[in-house]
Amino acid sequence: MFLKTLSFSTLSILFVLIFIGGYVSASGVGLSCPDWPLCPAGLVPLQDFIIEYFHRTIAAITGLLVIVTMLFTLKSKQAPKEMKIASIIAGAAVIAQISLGAIVILERLHAHLVTLHLGIGIILFSMLVLVNLYARKIPDKNNNNAKAISNLEKSTVP
Repeated sequence: MFLKTLSFSTLSILFVLIFIGGYVSASGVGLSCPDWPLCPAGLVPLQDFIIEYFHRTIAAITGLLVIVTMLFTLKSKQAPKEMKIASIIAGAAVIAQISLGAIVILERLHAHLVTLHLGIGIILFSMLVLVNLYARKIPDKNNNNAKAISNLEKSTVP
């Protein structure tokens, strides 16, 4: 149950991050905070940097959640091999995204790099969709007990 909740939460925050990233790109504020990883004011952003700072903060949280989801998936005895592979790819993609995000800023939003950043984001999203689909197939421990009791009751009733 925890892995289902964690993987869905990770996918949800990634969706929000992609949405915010689209806004950052479309509104042209991608270089409003020209330093990486922090804006010129440090940990507390100035109002001029708030959108880009928010994007970076959500990206950091998302990165952490993707890695935690991968670790719990790899640790799970119930997770199928395919789910573990998808989570490893997601973990690698999030590390690539963070690194590429820094390069995109340092290279002043070069079009090829921004496009690659979006492409890796789509791969990351796809892998987390797969992790979620596999997580939904993992039976709940409590649900198995209820089914077993129900089956036992059915077999004992004349």
